[in-house]
Amino acid sequence: MRVVTTAQPLDVQPTPLALLLLGREADPRSERGVECPGDLPSPSDPDLVERARAAKEKLGDKVFVLGHHYQRDEVIQFADVTGDSFKLARDAAARPEAEYIVFCGVHFMAESADILTGDDQKVVLPDLAAGCSMADMATAEQVAECWDVLTEAGVADAVVPVSYMNSSADIKAFTGKHGGTICTSSNAKRALEWAFEQGDKVLFLPDQHLGRNTAVRDMGMSLEDCVLYNPHKPNGGLTAQELRDAKMILWRGHCSVHGRFSVESVDEVRERIPGVNVLVHPECKHEVVAAADYVGSTEYIIKGLEAAPAGSKWAIGTELNLVRRLANRFAAEDKEIVFLDKTVCFCSTMNRIDLPHLVWTLESLAEGNLVNRIQVDVETEKYAKLALERMLALP
Repeated sequence: MRVVTTAQPLDVQPTPLALLLLGREADPRSERGVECPGDLPSPSDPDLVERARAAKEKLGDKVFVLGHHYQRDEVIQFADVTGDSFKLARDAAARPEAEYIVFCGVHFMAESADILTGDDQKVVLPDLAAGCSMADMATAEQVAECWDVLTEAGVADAVVPVSYMNSSADIKAFTGKHGGTICTSSNAKRALEWAFEQGDKVLFLPDQHLGRNTAVRDMGMSLEDCVLYNPHKPNGGLTAQELRDAKMILWRGHCSVHGRFSVESVDEVRERIPGVNVLVHPECKHEVVAAADYVGSTEYIIKGLEAAPAGSKWAIGTELNLVRRLANRFAAEDKEIVFLDKTVCFCSTMNRIDLPHLVWTLESLAEGNLVNRIQVDVETEKYAKLALERMLALP
């Protein structure tokens, strides 16, 4: 006999993040941002380049355009300076005469620029939805709960937080308030050395891979010295004893682009291109970093290729816009530069900054309309700046 049952509706409430991902909610404090107001020009408009040039020329010294290395070429052509996130924030701070700082990057980068620039300067992000999936993986509420877990385990007093530059202003402020510092992929080792002079353990936010690679590869720790805190599990999925035994408490976060590279990618490119040098970013997984020939920050990658001999071959494990730009730049020097993975992978949120958004932003500013301003509140700025200043003071 066939029995038919009627399923009862489940009383399941979607989480705020789920609603955000579905586009059913907006959170101005989220790295995922919200939609821009106003009408953008059509991406097929053949006059976009000339419109951007005319608006920028009209603004003159009032505007300073920053372009992150991972931006599209169509945007980079209008950047006054290019670089990684921290370099660009410092470049903005060094231009106090610029009323508008147009940051062609992502949300956390614009926040850092706002923290480091003068109160009279206005930082603008051409598309408010240009966020960072890694930064999204650590919210202020989750990190506060983690600190409570560390306190209950009796280790909080021995823990020094170190937060990667790729984090929200809220996380930077938490770090500053709890005696920690910020780091970049270039100075992560120095930041960790400093932190271990202050305490016995480090809470590394939000990129587990940079934290693990720096601790193990650069500082001689073991993988057993590292534990992974998962904010979606009770107590981070860790016991009090595991927290007491650990030296590095790694947050369960990662870069969606660098996390795609695999050991199989490395093996495949070595087989396909004999004599190739594999150069990867430290946000890659530990096994990929271990299999590579060279590991370093974006600036390290660029300088390494600049110094490379003619005729050398390179497979690069970082964002595709940059790899393609470097391949074109050094082709005349007979340097073969390829993307490490066969699968095309741009940073999707970084690529939200396109020419229509930049044109809309510059034209709006030229008409006296301030759009998409990124402004960090005073209390958050105070402690985030403290953490950044500790980094700047590192030997």
